[in-house]
Amino acid sequence: MKVPLAWLGFGTQIPLQTQPVVNDLNPPKAREFQFKDGPNVFSPKDAIELGRPGIGIANEVGDLALVPYNQFSFNDKTDRKSFFIVSLNADSTRPPLYEIFDGQAFWITNRTLGHVVEDNGRLTINAVNIEFSAGDYHFTVSLSVGSIPTKTASGFRYSAEDGRLVFLDHVYPDGNLTAVAEHDRNWENRGNSALVYDTTPVRFWDSWVGPKSASLFSVRLSKDVLSQTWLMESDFVNLLQSAGHRLSVMETMSGYAGTFDVSNGIVAYIAPDLASYKETPTKQNVYTVDITGRTKSTMLTSGSQGRTHGPVINGDGTKIAWLQQESEDFDSNNKFDIILYDLETRKRISLTSDWDRSAESLAVSDIAAEESLSQKNAQFSEDGKSLYFTAGDHARNKAFLIPISDGCKPLVLTHGIGSVDGLQSLPNGRLLFTKSSYTSPNDLYILSGLQGVQTHLDSAFLTSEKQITHFTESDLRGKNLSPGEQFWFKGADDLDVQGWVIKPPGWEKEQRKKWPVMLQIHGGPQSAWVDQWSTRWNPNVFAQQGYFCILINPTGSTTFGQNFTRAINGDWGGRPFVDLQEGWKLVVFAEDRPARRFTPCVMKIDPERAVAAGGSWGGYAINWIQGHPEYEFGFKAVFAHDGVFNALYDSYAVDIPFFFTTAFGGLPWNETAREVALKNSPSSFVHKWSIPELIVHGSKDYRLPETEALAPFHALQQLGVPSRLVILPDENHFVLEHGNSLKWHYEILRWFDKYL
Repeated sequence: MKVPLAWLGFGTQIPLQTQPVVNDLNPPKAREFQFKDGPNVFSPKDAIELGRPGIGIANEVGDLALVPYNQFSFNDKTDRKSFFIVSLNADSTRPPLYEIFDGQAFWITNRTLGHVVEDNGRLTINAVNIEFSAGDYHFTVSLSVGSIPTKTASGFRYSAEDGRLVFLDHVYPDGNLTAVAEHDRNWENRGNSALVYDTTPVRFWDSWVGPKSASLFSVRLSKDVLSQTWLMESDFVNLLQSAGHRLSVMETMSGYAGTFDVSNGIVAYIAPDLASYKETPTKQNVYTVDITGRTKSTMLTSGSQGRTHGPVINGDGTKIAWLQQESEDFDSNNKFDIILYDLETRKRISLTSDWDRSAESLAVSDIAAEESLSQKNAQFSEDGKSLYFTAGDHARNKAFLIPISDGCKPLVLTHGIGSVDGLQSLPNGRLLFTKSSYTSPNDLYILSGLQGVQTHLDSAFLTSEKQITHFTESDLRGKNLSPGEQFWFKGADDLDVQGWVIKPPGWEKEQRKKWPVMLQIHGGPQSAWVDQWSTRWNPNVFAQQGYFCILINPTGSTTFGQNFTRAINGDWGGRPFVDLQEGWKLVVFAEDRPARRFTPCVMKIDPERAVAAGGSWGGYAINWIQGHPEYEFGFKAVFAHDGVFNALYDSYAVDIPFFFTTAFGGLPWNETAREVALKNSPSSFVHKWSIPELIVHGSKDYRLPETEALAPFHALQQLGVPSRLVILPDENHFVLEHGNSLKWHYEILRWFDKYL
């Protein structure tokens, strides 16, 4: 049922007749704005054109890795997608080599790659042989091994012991992969464009749910003994059809590869709980099925849990681990625990239930991925006695190890700067991972000497990590990117709160110049400013344009324990803004606060040239600050990207039903939840808005519909507050198209420059 027009953004706000005191209605005429540029400046254009390495995936013996690498050029108007082959040998000096372009890729053997490319509406799989010796690479001519009758298959995983390829694809209710093309033609020629729904979800992230659903398929792929060529059969087995399962819309439409694993004739996968789907649509179970599809699926979860993610199978196929939220209610600040299931004893245990960090933290509000390689975020160790996994801790994503026995505590393996991802256990006690930081995109690293890690479980384990690749090092040389400086202070309820400062180039201790200051507020709210590279909200890009950037992780942020994350529930407009105010005062005005761990920069910051920017929940924060001038931030201009304006409306319109249930204490028609939503809604305080505001919104943002941009823009215009609206018709909650990204940066920096 559609919400009446009167509810779309204005139905619950206070009338606009009460006029606020407007900041600077007639600013000086703005000069023609241009980015700061030059050989020593990391400009927005540089950031967009910088190469984007993906997650490295090693072969079974651990001597080569495959890394996707994308690079865009404005001059050539090309977006080159390729794959690097990287030697993982410790003594290798051979630079990465790329010979494979576009498409998808996966390992078939230690020296054979499967390269998937689109060809006339189908996907052709080619076998590419690699000769590698003495540090030299050589590729043979790729040979076609077969094709898939669609162009939408992804997540390819080859099981050598079974000689079968497993992948994900979307099919119609008959589950027949070979009939998809015909069904597609019939659907396109149905004579209308109507989409009809009897149940939710109806759309997710940036797409409407169509007639197809995701399933897993298995097909024979083997090497002919006589010809020594790889051949793929055409009998595609739908592994989920007999059980009536389908893969989660949330997982598959967002591009996650962590929906299944394959080993020793077993496929482990996650799927929605069909019995309780209407009541708890985000509840997911973990199942196993024979890789040939000859047996019926077996459920491994208890049935009383919430979301699950990322199943992994150990080397001998006797144990399976996965990530799980215990609550059946949708709650994006519920932590993920590691669950271990023994297939022989049929017993399950939680390995991290007493740990207050979330294994492989998943911020549902920020789901978006476009992976061309299948990857895992948790893996069993080589000896099968431990699990490697990632988790956020104090604004960095770190690698951890935990023994697969009850009562053991996680042991942190990575230290220092940066955040890690894509862990992979390698032979000889090695761990491959991908790491990025505020100063560098992804590179591959190897941690060695893990054979004896069990003896260090009660103490700090220190070992050196070796950097394998230097993908963008030469491009960033001389750009003087800031690694970020942490600061801590006492926030709401006298709790420790963390933040970062990113200083502009040219910052010197003795220099008397004062710099404009920008407060950046992250989304989520169950997210964090962590020490990792970003192609969208990159603080160094703004710092390089001359801004002293302050990034604070207020109440609700992840990586600081579950109590801190959950404390935002029902209090969106409360504790987080105490934290933001206290952190702002500490850095900008050097006000003495207990437990301060930071060198004040007050002599270098100009509080009269202060601005603020935020996206998603950060956009909510910008709109909330607008309505609360008593905070006295003193911002001369603000920017909100895809933010919340009317919290009650969003509780109805969000793409994931129940998304705001925990945040506001119930469904939106519940009296208490309704009161909480209105109490915490920026629309309830719009009559106080006065700061010049730039609003940017993507029309395909189904998390927060574009009416959340139109409504505040209309209000600002009626209030007489300087305002600007930028609509990006083809973008979702993120700005992904390269030209739009450059325009996004231009509009933000132009807007701030106009008022400073």
